[in-house]
Amino acid sequence: MIFTETHILSDKELKRLKDHQYSSSCCSLLDPLMQKYWNWFVTLVPLWIAPNLITMVGLMVNIITTLVLVFHCPTATETAPWWTTFSAALGLFIYQTLDAIDGKQARRTKTSSPLGELFDHGCDSLSTVFVSIASCCAVRLGTYPGWMLFQCLCASTLFYCAHWQTYVSGTLTFGTIDVTEGQIIVMAVMLLSSFESFFNLDIWSSSLYFFTLNQLSTVIGGICGLYAMFKSDGTIDKIFTGGAGKNGATVAGTSVLSPASPLFLLVIPAWVIAYKSDQNIYHDHPILYVLLFGMIGAKITNRLVVAHMCKGEITHRDASMLAPLLLILNQYFNTVIPEIFLLYVSLVWVTLDLIWYCTKVCLEICDYLEVNLFTIPFNDPSSGSGSSHSSAGSPASNGSSASSGPVTRGRKKHSRN
Repeated sequence: MIFTETHILSDKELKRLKDHQYSSSCCSLLDPLMQKYWNWFVTLVPLWIAPNLITMVGLMVNIITTLVLVFHCPTATETAPWWTTFSAALGLFIYQTLDAIDGKQARRTKTSSPLGELFDHGCDSLSTVFVSIASCCAVRLGTYPGWMLFQCLCASTLFYCAHWQTYVSGTLTFGTIDVTEGQIIVMAVMLLSSFESFFNLDIWSSSLYFFTLNQLSTVIGGICGLYAMFKSDGTIDKIFTGGAGKNGATVAGTSVLSPASPLFLLVIPAWVIAYKSDQNIYHDHPILYVLLFGMIGAKITNRLVVAHMCKGEITHRDASMLAPLLLILNQYFNTVIPEIFLLYVSLVWVTLDLIWYCTKVCLEICDYLEVNLFTIPFNDPSSGSGSSHSSAGSPASNGSSASSGPVTRGRKKHSRN
């Protein structure tokens, strides 16, 4: 239960987490090209900066620039000032860069632990929510509420399914057009929106055959996502045929369908509440609404990542699910409480629950592995102590190679503290 003193992770789960080995495959088109930039940029980072701190700074920049855009575009129907979409594109680029070099920094400082992988995926789950909201504001997709809800839920669903497949197969797979390509496309869309606003044009409302351009961008993104999921050897195929456990089960030995229920409890209520509301709770407050369900999506994805790394079972009960349950019950009883009030209460509840869960898990892992979250040991090379930059639980201290580690998004990535 939320805010209790009980431990989230058992001793057995923590032990399995410590023994966790990252596995991934990637055939991204643009990652090899971006590697040259990332390899150069990491050399500019001082050795005393912790990898997780790099990731957190990138996430904060991404969130802040998105919130600035949302402030000027509160319903995703307004034309935001050109500098807000430009800053959102820049914020996403900064996040992409810092997210790419955190693993490289872990290799440079020899400070690797499974906590780093978990922390990275947790930040990615939040970034997915804010990037999808920012892209909707940039193209004014709020003028088509159904399309906006589809795009935001699609982003959370695709991210969840990627880790569902990882929970089943033990390997996180990135396709030819995946995260890096998607981020670059979103940056291009935001820059085009900035150009549109600066010169007072009307690009995204222009019609092309049966769709406006902002609708068409959602259609193309949806088709790419569905193709990645349902193609041969895609996400769905690997979920049903790629089980790494006994008799094709998940890495935890559970059913490959066990992660399905949290996803259904996210997507179905989101649509039902939005279109059964007699107070237009979604149509009048689209940003708050998709943010609420995006945060719920981030919470269940984080639980799935933890279950994968700890080889544990998926818990089907989650405190964040109380929010949609409360909204549904209120509608069932003829909206006895104003829905906007419940929306704000639900958003605060889910946000606090997510922060509490992530903080609790990180602190438990830090305590077990005897590592710090945002700081690392640093010895000045001039002091004669050599290149010792290791910490407890890192490859340098447990005998594993400092050059080994997971490959995330085609980038050399290391589990780190």
